[in-house]
Amino acid sequence: MNDDTPVLVHTEGHVRHLTLNRPRVLNALDHASVRALGAALAAAERDDAVTAVIVSGAGPRGLCAGGDIRALHDDARVGGTASLDFWRDEYRLNARIHRFPKPYVAYMDGIVMGGGVGISAHGSVRIVTERSRVAMPETAIGFVPDVGGTHLLARAPGELGTHLALTGRSIGAADALLCGLADHRVHSEDLPALTAALAGCATPADVARAVRSHATDAGTGELDGAREWIDACYTADSVEEIVDRLQDHGAPAAKETAQTLLALSPTALAVTLEAVRRARAPRSLEEALDQDYRVSTRAFAHPDFVEGVRARIVDKDHAPRWSPARPGEVRGTDVARYFAPLGAGELGLAATGPDA
Repeated sequence: MNDDTPVLVHTEGHVRHLTLNRPRVLNALDHASVRALGAALAAAERDDAVTAVIVSGAGPRGLCAGGDIRALHDDARVGGTASLDFWRDEYRLNARIHRFPKPYVAYMDGIVMGGGVGISAHGSVRIVTERSRVAMPETAIGFVPDVGGTHLLARAPGELGTHLALTGRSIGAADALLCGLADHRVHSEDLPALTAALAGCATPADVARAVRSHATDAGTGELDGAREWIDACYTADSVEEIVDRLQDHGAPAAKETAQTLLALSPTALAVTLEAVRRARAPRSLEEALDQDYRVSTRAFAHPDFVEGVRARIVDKDHAPRWSPARPGEVRGTDVARYFAPLGAGELGLAATGPDA
C-alpha cells in the first residue's frame, strides 16, 4: 500500500474501488484526497465497464473522521484562504456523489464523522455495520455542520436531526438507519463477501439484490426511546429555550443534554439551529451546499473556531473561552449574517452544478 497516495483506486469485475488512504489520521480529508476522489468518480462515470463504485477507508478504525481539522485551524489562525478553496472542491464532490448515475456504495464501517458523512451519506447505497459511529460533531469545535449535513439531518424524524446537529452526538447503525443517514446494516465480517458479490454485478438491479442478500436487522437504537423528550424540547425557537426545556424535563438524559449544550459555543449552536430550520424547506442539495459555504466562510472567520480546536485538539484542556459565552448573548443579527450572500465569493452550485 502506497502511503503517499491519498486515494487508492482499483477495479474488480464490474466495480471500481476507491479507498481513502490516510489511516494514520483516520482517513481525514485533505485537498489532495478530495481532488483524487472527484477525479476517480469522473473516470468511473465515463467507464462503461464500471457498474458501481465502492468507497471505503484504509485501516481498521473507520471510513473517515472528517476534514483535516489541524490544517483548517492553522489556516484560520493566520487569516488564510486555503480552507475556503478546500471547501469549494469538497462541496462540489458532495454534490457529484449525490448525482452520481451509478450505484455509489459507501462502507460506513467504524468512524464516520463530518466530511466522512459528506462522502458517504449522499450516496445511493449507504451501508453501516455494528462498528459504525456516525456524527456531525462540528459544534464541539465552535464550527457548524457542513457538507450538506444539515440538509440530511433536517429530514430525520421529528427533532432527532436537530438534536444530533446541536449536540454532535455519534450514533450507531440502528439510529443511522432511523435518521435516514444509511440504508442497510451489514455485519463487518461480511463486507468482504459483499465486495466479492458486487464484483459480479452487471446492473444496478444486481447491486441492489447483492446488498439486500447480505443485509441484517439492525435492531432498535437509542434514539427511539428518547423521541418523547427530544421532540418536546427541540421544537423551541431558540437555543436558550431548548436548554431551559431540557433542564426542566424529567428525563435524566434531557438534563445531561442541557449540560452538553451549555459547554458548547453559543454562536455555533445558534447558527446550527437556524441552518437546520432553513434546511427543512424543499430545496436541492446544491442549494443546501451553497448555504453551507456561506456559513462555513463566516464560521471560519469567527474566533470560536480557532478557540474550539485549540481547546479540544491542540492543547486538549477542554476549557474553551467562547465569545459570547452564553446562549442568551447571541444576537439574531449576528446569526443572520452567516446566511447572507457572499457576492462574488459564492459557491454557486445551484446555478452551475458540481462540474463547473
